[in-house]
Amino acid sequence: MASVHPIVSPVTGAVVASHAMLGREAALNRVAVAAAAKKGWRSAGLDKRIELVSKFVDAFVADGDEVAVELATLIGRPLQHCKNEVRGFEERGRHLLSIAKAALKDTKVPEKEGFNRFIRRDPLGVVLIISAWNYPYLVSVNGVIPALLAGNTVLLKQAPQTFPCADRFKKAFERAGLPEGVFDVLPVDHDVAGAVLRDPRVDHAHFTGSVRGGQEVSKTVADKFMGLGLELGGKDPAYVRADCDPKHAAENLVDGACYNSGQSCCGIERIYVHESIYDAFIAHAAATAAEYRLGDPLDPKTNLGPVVNVAAAEAIRAHVEDAVQKGAKKCVDESLFPLATPGSAFVAPQILADVNHGMTLMKDESFGPIVGVMKVKSDEEAIALMNDSEYGLTASIWTKDHDAAYKIADELECGTVFLNRCDYLDPALPWSGVKNSGRGVTLSHLGFDALTRPKAFHFRL
Repeated sequence: MASVHPIVSPVTGAVVASHAMLGREAALNRVAVAAAAKKGWRSAGLDKRIELVSKFVDAFVADGDEVAVELATLIGRPLQHCKNEVRGFEERGRHLLSIAKAALKDTKVPEKEGFNRFIRRDPLGVVLIISAWNYPYLVSVNGVIPALLAGNTVLLKQAPQTFPCADRFKKAFERAGLPEGVFDVLPVDHDVAGAVLRDPRVDHAHFTGSVRGGQEVSKTVADKFMGLGLELGGKDPAYVRADCDPKHAAENLVDGACYNSGQSCCGIERIYVHESIYDAFIAHAAATAAEYRLGDPLDPKTNLGPVVNVAAAEAIRAHVEDAVQKGAKKCVDESLFPLATPGSAFVAPQILADVNHGMTLMKDESFGPIVGVMKVKSDEEAIALMNDSEYGLTASIWTKDHDAAYKIADELECGTVFLNRCDYLDPALPWSGVKNSGRGVTLSHLGFDALTRPKAFHFRL
């Protein structure tokens, strides 16, 4: 008898949904079906694949309001922000559709008399996408759409908290008329996921999650010669230079730290501010954080929801207390947020001043609506501190001096550098990380390269 996974609301602590799980045999059967479908899907041709995937995007977006309410219920994110995820899904999906022909076209090499030489991108086969609960649709679309457009078949495993989100994709693909076996879902536990990863019919996987999870996936496939993309943690820094408007930077960076209750791999987790504007920045940041409305995600007035569960909330609170014990100062009155009590998943937004790198807050991923702000004297000091991390996903620079920004950006160890913005993925640009933030790439034309293999055509005429 198939087991059932209960999904607990971070808002109430009650079970809000249950989802049937697949056992090992059923999951591997879906792998077999996907493997059998890959030849027909590849031979359908790119135009047909674009047509059907475009219909999938249409079908999913048409259910956007319903999708947003369900997502708010599952993870506690404010409803309006869940609607933003549907809009972000559409933006990325439409962009990937628009560049598919250019990204997958044959690449010519310099002409050589008597020869026809070019490079063609072949699909990999069966691609497994292991997604994350914090942005279940945005994380998934990065891999699912380019993989299918490139001619792969796809299996999607969502995190248990968001198992129903994979079903939303499956429903939309069915309405789009996708052939059987080209896309399916895998609501499975870790042991069954491991069996799927080890199956020789799975040709590539992309995992989004923790560093520990990425290490486990890497070990699982170590004996296979298959591709593996990893999007892991982040401890993303921002640097506010002396020439910056501290109010403008504070408002944007607090949003970057607190949006989705801080549960974003590219959210702002540490801020470095030039000493000449440090006090003004702290004042504006604290005032901005104090204005949040923490509460029921379905209440239109709420713009900050709980984190995913009580354990995560307690870990975030521990980061704050560790910092305070080591000399940091809380800048936001937590009594403004009466729901944020120990034992609940609600966490008050917090700005911490007088921090340093001896604090857990400035070293380990917090994944919550808190951020430390550290005073610096120069660009050189800021660069050294920004790079003093095991992670390297994004970094943001806040300045009016574009020349200085380019110089600083060249020195930063990360996959994306922002100027005067943060916490955003542009689908025209590659999404990647360095160090413990992972390996591989999604989005842009390079995302298609990661989901195909080059085949050389060397024809003597």
